[in-house]
Amino acid sequence: MSLYPLKFKPRLVEKIWGGRKLETVLGKALPPDKRIGESWELFDFPPGVVDQSGDWISAEIVNGPLAGRTLHQLVTEFGADLLGDVQPIGPHKQFPILIKFLDAREDLSVQVHPDQSYAAANPHAHLKTEAWYVVQHDPNARIYKGLRPGTSRETFKQSIEQGTCEEHLAALPVKEGQCFFLPSGTVHALGAGILAAEVQTPSDTTFRVYDFNRLENGKSRTLHVEQALACIDFSSAPEPKQSRTHVAGFFTTVTRLCTSEFFKIEKVRFSEGVEETVPYDEPVVWSMPEGEAQVRVDDIKEPTHFKRGETILLPAKMTNPMIKTIKDCVWLEVTFPTGPEIG
Repeated sequence: MSLYPLKFKPRLVEKIWGGRKLETVLGKALPPDKRIGESWELFDFPPGVVDQSGDWISAEIVNGPLAGRTLHQLVTEFGADLLGDVQPIGPHKQFPILIKFLDAREDLSVQVHPDQSYAAANPHAHLKTEAWYVVQHDPNARIYKGLRPGTSRETFKQSIEQGTCEEHLAALPVKEGQCFFLPSGTVHALGAGILAAEVQTPSDTTFRVYDFNRLENGKSRTLHVEQALACIDFSSAPEPKQSRTHVAGFFTTVTRLCTSEFFKIEKVRFSEGVEETVPYDEPVVWSMPEGEAQVRVDDIKEPTHFKRGETILLPAKMTNPMIKTIKDCVWLEVTFPTGPEIG
């Protein structure tokens, strides 16, 4: 069977801090009267990782002849036709990225994710490095990213016990179109009023250190202070400088936003009415904050149509793929390292 651009059924996740912007801004159909904080766009988790499920939690295809199959089934069945030289990760051979949209009606908890050394020593923890792209925000919105200079493990631990850890966090204002890279070990929190796209390694391991004294069902949410303190980077070493590039053509511009050992993110702008060949022989993810387009391939009758708030996966092997923009478009293009397996 010929492969083609794939769309997936989002996994909507209710969160105490969630809101309705996934519907009002991105046009997603949400269940009524629920605070939906996350829309998982592209995901692939083995049994036991998410909600203690005994089954794979893997995105379901919703378009074309493969509709109804899961992303993991495609990884297993199509191999290099889907992934090219990109390697699936971990002992379960899962797809190497997780794509989400996040709607923070309230501040998220102050948290940190494990690095490789912690994950290696703790089999139930999984490395998580991520990046946020700000799609939309309310006035005066900000994120927390990293610690203020001079914050030690001991002073931060004391501030957690005293409920004053915000004093040691670096607060950064945001603007639409901005990208923040969050390597594992970075203490962080997405701020209230921000709608963001998130690109991350496929992990659901989060250690909370502070939750703004919030209650859920009348109880404080669980904190993971000791685990978090073991993961937070207190070295005060400067973050490696991101090499950003900008390439402009007559109908399109491509801006490098983030490069890591796990993924690369570029912002692509295309004018309305452009029709061009898709030039890739490795898998690519397009997540669309703005616009409308379609991709057609030979041997598949219907093109794959995608619009604002949607995400598609372009397999490595397709027959003569052609993109046509229906409106002016902005999408995030996520690509992967090739070579030895990570994780």
